[in-house]
Amino acid sequence: MSELLNPDDFVIVRKRKKYKFAKFHNAENCFELDEWRDFYQQHQPGVSRLEIGAGTGLFSVELAARYPDKLFAAIDVKADRLQKGAYTALEKGLSNIYFIRARADQVGDLFALSTLVNIWVTFPDPFPKKRAAGRRLTHPYFLRRYAQLLQPGGELLFKHDDRDFFCWSLEQLVAEKWQIAELSFDLHESSLDDEYKIMTTYEQRWLNEGKAINFVKATYSASGSGLALASTLPSNVKQARLHRG
Repeated sequence: MSELLNPDDFVIVRKRKKYKFAKFHNAENCFELDEWRDFYQQHQPGVSRLEIGAGTGLFSVELAARYPDKLFAAIDVKADRLQKGAYTALEKGLSNIYFIRARADQVGDLFALSTLVNIWVTFPDPFPKKRAAGRRLTHPYFLRRYAQLLQPGGELLFKHDDRDFFCWSLEQLVAEKWQIAELSFDLHESSLDDEYKIMTTYEQRWLNEGKAINFVKATYSASGSGLALASTLPSNVKQARLHRG
């Protein structure tokens, strides 16, 4: 393990935040991008389940607790958020989850191709303005990266409270030849697997505000037909567009 950091060494104005950054660095299950690359190359940890844009990472912590024989990773660009999940995992005695500070567009540098069983994308920023569409985590650029990392038959699982953004994302999945395996526009009132209903911090907030949670599970098929798949989606999805901004 690298040398422990003194939080007072951080050039961060907000005292609470610099302590959180130091806590992230000092946790044995937390990695900066270069640290993870070295660790992955040396140890080949066999991570098979990933959450992108994990925030606090508490969603993945719950998954790791349910499936102690599987290896999980949670990535987010903000270490001060991730450290919360990291220390919760340590308190629970979980050794099957890693926390990595990285951007979503760096995900291809973190894992070997065709090694992941599933990828969770939970409540990412919808970037409603058209000029920022390329930053949406369900943009075709990202969907292609996910397809490269997943094993054959691997799953992309996505949930969000914003119906317009969710429908736009469904359109991108269809266009990129993903197979829609499960779909709900009100996850917590559906009969879908309880695993999907594990709540993130944001999810709990939206439910408390009375919002429905949209969910889709998709698998990638390079030989699939986007046009054929489109016919399986409700007409309101096929016509959906982002209207804000």
